Amino acid sequence: MEIVKQDYSAGQPLPPTGKGGLTAKQAQERLAAEGPNQLKGKKKVSALKLFTDQFKDFLVMILLVSTAASVFMGEITEAIAIAIIVLANAVMGFAQEYKTEKTIEALKNMSAPTAKVYRDGQLTELDTTGLVRGDLILVEAGDRVPADAVLLESVCMQADEAILTGESVPASKLEDPSASETNEPNKPNILYMGTSITKGHGKARVIATGMNTQMGKIADMLDEIEEQPTPLQKRLDELGKYIAVGCLAIAAVIMIAGLLRGEPLIQMIITGVSLAVAAVPEGLAAIVTIALALAVKRMVRRKALIRKLHAVETLGCASVICSDKTGTLTENKMTVKQIFTLDDRLEVEGNGYQKAGSFLLAGERVNVGLMPAVKSLLEVAVVCNNAQLTGPAKQDLRDRTRNRSKGSWGAVGEPTEIALLIAGAKAGMTADSLADEYTKVDEIPFDSTRKCMSVIVKNRSGRRFIFTKGAYDVLIKKCGYIHTHNGTVKLSEQHIRQIDHANEEMAAGGMRVLGVAMRELTGGDAKESDLVFLGLLGMIDPPRKQAKKAVQTCHRAGVKTVMITGDHKLTACAVAKQIGIFREGNLCMTGAEIDQMSDDEFAKIVNKVTVFARVSPSHKLKIVRALKRRGHIVAMTGDGVNDAPAIKEADIGVSMGITGSDVTKQAADVILMDDNFATLVAAIEEGRVIYSNIRKFIRYLLSCNIGEVMTMFAGMIMGMPVVLLPMQILLINLVTDGLPAIALGLEPAEDNTMKRRPRRADESVFSGGLVHTIVFRGVLIGFTTLAVFILIFRMSLSVDAARTGAFLTLVLTQLIHVFECKSETKSIFTIPYFNNIKLILAVLFSACVTFAGIYFAPLNAVLRTVPLTQPQLLTAVGLSLLVPVINAVFLALKRRRPLGEER
Repeated sequence: MEIVKQDYSAGQPLPPTGKGGLTAKQAQERLAAEGPNQLKGKKKVSALKLFTDQFKDFLVMILLVSTAASVFMGEITEAIAIAIIVLANAVMGFAQEYKTEKTIEALKNMSAPTAKVYRDGQLTELDTTGLVRGDLILVEAGDRVPADAVLLESVCMQADEAILTGESVPASKLEDPSASETNEPNKPNILYMGTSITKGHGKARVIATGMNTQMGKIADMLDEIEEQPTPLQKRLDELGKYIAVGCLAIAAVIMIAGLLRGEPLIQMIITGVSLAVAAVPEGLAAIVTIALALAVKRMVRRKALIRKLHAVETLGCASVICSDKTGTLTENKMTVKQIFTLDDRLEVEGNGYQKAGSFLLAGERVNVGLMPAVKSLLEVAVVCNNAQLTGPAKQDLRDRTRNRSKGSWGAVGEPTEIALLIAGAKAGMTADSLADEYTKVDEIPFDSTRKCMSVIVKNRSGRRFIFTKGAYDVLIKKCGYIHTHNGTVKLSEQHIRQIDHANEEMAAGGMRVLGVAMRELTGGDAKESDLVFLGLLGMIDPPRKQAKKAVQTCHRAGVKTVMITGDHKLTACAVAKQIGIFREGNLCMTGAEIDQMSDDEFAKIVNKVTVFARVSPSHKLKIVRALKRRGHIVAMTGDGVNDAPAIKEADIGVSMGITGSDVTKQAADVILMDDNFATLVAAIEEGRVIYSNIRKFIRYLLSCNIGEVMTMFAGMIMGMPVVLLPMQILLINLVTDGLPAIALGLEPAEDNTMKRRPRRADESVFSGGLVHTIVFRGVLIGFTTLAVFILIFRMSLSVDAARTGAFLTLVLTQLIHVFECKSETKSIFTIPYFNNIKLILAVLFSACVTFAGIYFAPLNAVLRTVPLTQPQLLTAVGLSLLVPVINAVFLALKRRRPLGEER
């Protein structure tokens, strides 16, 4: 029999997809034929362009012109040496930027969105790039649609298609077997790639991927959007320009002074230009970017994915963290621990997704199948549910003995619904076992306003029922009756008081309480009213082990932690007390209480509130705005699609990486890959560290540059010979400015990093007297270098020896100064030297190159240095070592504290 090869070319019709989706083999064949499901990204910068861009700096161009002038004047050796150094600078800059590009690209790949896909009959989660035409996908509220797809099943579905249509009102989405399955715009039976599901859920079959989607048509416009420099980069760039103007003016004065003294024209041009290049920190912005990129990479290792580079800087300013409770401060593994009905109160054994667990009444095991109210409650909880138990657990449920064995179920879905399924499974009730008894007809999905969910079902005899579960305080208002051992009776005030008491007891114990109700429907009625109350389910989600310690760290760091939850007020306060968020004097507010206050009234009291309970996403937005009005830098976490406005409004938007919707992730600056509050605190610490390190290498670079300028300028003013030659200045610039500065950007956190209050967002990078420290240290470097030049010249009467001594002194004072820059509060006598091995290696490398330039004969000719005698060497080294002592005394006197005392 001849085998016919399928044509999977884009646009060609495909055979129907089975109910279990494609097989892995089918998907692989189509992926090979049609390519990955991804849009063409922005054109990558080639390695060649990255390299040539290194020569576009204005000052580097001047240096190249000087090289050409040296060749014209016959200074071939000097020209070659300058060209080599310029090339070396370019290679180093290229290597750093190329590595940065690769780092950012790797992070983008790590943040690739996922899709729920049926493959080989199993629901699985895959990278969206692996989707192919014909794939059967599951989409729910909060998901970003991974490809253009035709709806096969839809339950109250709406989609936000503003990115394609500009319409702010969500579009209703309905399955329509009679409609065409082409992906023209604005079709109600088609889901479009990049749009987001705002309500409902359903199944769809992929009909277009990648550039064949409607989103593919606007990909070219997205490619044209250029990334803007961060605020910090802009400030540093402006700083660099001011310094450049000043240094060029000083270089011009030096050139003129030299010419008036009779120095050769070409020599003074090269000296002036070389000094300008050495003095201007032209690589400052690049080093900042590299430091930020490396910080981003470190954060990834700590499970925090930074989507926007500027968030690294902003994290260090955070003064308030508004955190979700479930899954962030807690384990996000809900477990039903108590069941309440009017006649019985049961304890449920087992934790998390464990299979083992019995039902206890007054400490004795009971069979809930013989307890009508409890049995009905669990049936409703299992049927009114969109979660699924997965894997071998389904087979285990057929054997109640095996179900008692050790192990855990696999599950897909919302944690609360998973907890309900597991509670039902412990009683022998599963979605599969109840499928024959109840058939779903319709669904009213959960939303944050109604705080409940209902399904319409039909039993085997054709009777219709509405099954409802939701927040107790909302659900009880929809009930008119209650289920008891004696049957259904009218709900009385006494019943409500009894239920209220049970609800408060559960909530006070830190449990999340869920109410369950039902009603038989007649005619076309499907309202959530006059329901029969069945009972309460008390669930607990234990605090994460790291959460309490992380909250304590925030408290010491002056960062206020606020817990936001949809849970009952008592539950929220109980959990907050366990973690350390709710303390004496703090307030707890509900969403209803927020609604009763004006924006001004709320802003006045918001600083005292550490727990917000029963809040909706709209309340989150109001909380963020109130805190910002009080001058706070706010980090806001979220996972649902409706959290996106608050996340965008916050200074630092944080999405959950596991439970977060695709829409929320797209709106966020930071994604917590483990949904852990402690990870966010670690990211804030990293933000503080990187900003501190930026200040450190700014201090280092500018002090060194001022030292070089002062050496040359003061020497000229004093009528001395040129203290340093162009080649010597250029080597100093290459050896002492580059590698140590980058190594400073890798400094680990200091002991007091999370013991300081947050810095203000508008705080100058030179705050805290950094300008005075930089200027004093730069002047000290300059005059020490001059002093060595004068002393060695008087000892030897040799200008070459004096220049060599000055060259060595300038390098050594700068390499010693790099260790002073490790801390703004400790002197060089108390800093930890060995906590940054990269800095030590950079300093050793620079020192080796410097001594090679003095004692290695071939380099003597290039640098015009001479080997120093022992007295000359001791003079240079001795004065270099004296500088940090003088600086430490100055800083101690400035702070009016004994030498070595820490702040």
